[in-house]
Amino acid sequence: MLSKWVFINKAAIINRFLNLRYLALINLLNTLANQLSLLPTETTVKPFLRWAGGKKWLIKNLRQFLPAKFNNYHEPFLGGGSIFFYLNPSKNVYLSDLNNDLIETYIQIRDDVEGVIKLINKFGSTEQDYYEIRSHNFSKSQKKAAQFIYLNMYSYNGIYRVNSNGGYNVPFGFRKNISLDENNLRLASQRLKKTNLIPQDFGISLERVKKGDLVFIDPPYTVAHENNGFIAYNQKLFSLEDQEKLASWLNELKDRGAYYILTNAKHDAILKIYEDQKPIEITRASTIGGKNAVRGLISEYIFTNIKQVY
Repeated sequence: MLSKWVFINKAAIINRFLNLRYLALINLLNTLANQLSLLPTETTVKPFLRWAGGKKWLIKNLRQFLPAKFNNYHEPFLGGGSIFFYLNPSKNVYLSDLNNDLIETYIQIRDDVEGVIKLINKFGSTEQDYYEIRSHNFSKSQKKAAQFIYLNMYSYNGIYRVNSNGGYNVPFGFRKNISLDENNLRLASQRLKKTNLIPQDFGISLERVKKGDLVFIDPPYTVAHENNGFIAYNQKLFSLEDQEKLASWLNELKDRGAYYILTNAKHDAILKIYEDQKPIEITRASTIGGKNAVRGLISEYIFTNIKQVY
């Protein structure tokens, strides 16, 4: 009688164990399904700007960092917009950057893409044409946007750099087989239709973040990768003090119940500033380099409060 009871009890324990494993598997599959629903199902829109520090490389790893679901989407350092274009968020979208010319270009693509395309196609493609167009200080937003995209297409390495007077000063890039992807610009225009595009400081942008929102944060890198020193030009754009301000904002976002994904260079100075965060290291290929730059594999840090699902 006792052995029969032991056998039944063991069977019940095994059955309960299998049920728990089954429920855990179902929960995992539901989480993955929710994450897959956040990924694009329609025609993929590519960034229409080459942008130093762009996050196109992160897309293949992005799924593990996404929450199961989120409300509004925020990008306070828009740049080339790789992650926004890839995710295609369905709710309210707030895209911002301190670079007024950049945001104005996005606004013109959103509101008048055909007019911008028409103007770009009127520009010549020679070195002389490039410097002629670069020298203009257009007043109309449509022409400024066309100039911005054109210079980005033909400049050296797609770098955005201005002098002390605010004038774009990147030299001609001698690129071959350049063509304007008009269809992608039109797709980008559609993707941008319901977005809020605002030129402003990241601190002001983050004020509007609420519980359940997702914030993708990709600041200009103040330091080079692997403890290789500071990036002189970027220090003017985003200092170590700005990094410290941003680090404090991560705690604020967490307290609000928002989700964040922040990227940064792998560097001891970054670890010290973001000491409250647990870094995730990802290795990628170096894609844009200036004079004396070495192209190869480099490591980046990702800081997030989102539980990863592999």
